[in-house]
Amino acid sequence: MHKRVMEPADAQAPSDAGTQASPEALMIAVEQLVLYVRRSATTGGLSTAASSVLGFLGREGAYRLTDLARTQRVSQPNMTQLVTRLERAGLVRRTADSRDGRGVLVEATDAGMEVFRQRRTERTQALQQVVDRLTGPEQEAVRTALPALARAIHDLD
Repeated sequence: MHKRVMEPADAQAPSDAGTQASPEALMIAVEQLVLYVRRSATTGGLSTAASSVLGFLGREGAYRLTDLARTQRVSQPNMTQLVTRLERAGLVRRTADSRDGRGVLVEATDAGMEVFRQRRTERTQALQQVVDRLTGPEQEAVRTALPALARAIHDLD
């Protein structure tokens, strides 16, 4: 039907659990999973960038605007615009940094935290739907591999 032009022919996911997937096939699987889970979160009608910022603030707490831009890998002017949109929507607020009067902290509001929690619930349900379609051994492999990958990522940071 539709040829996938961005995927090499040898990067297809393995057809059975006994086959070792190439790093590229694993990356394709991760991309598909992330896209599926991200699309499932609709509360708040947020863009990917806005969802990322709100999620980060929900997990990490208040952050300086400049540091937030750095963590999200965007310019400070772009982050300022995004924070302004989130602020207008009542999802974040800016406060003075008590350690440095020149600095501005951005934090999620109660409404922002509620949107964050609802979006996490939506993503969790989407992931569970995917996991439920797997065999028992595949489910166990996912429950072992994902936390291990999260630990490895944490160690890289």
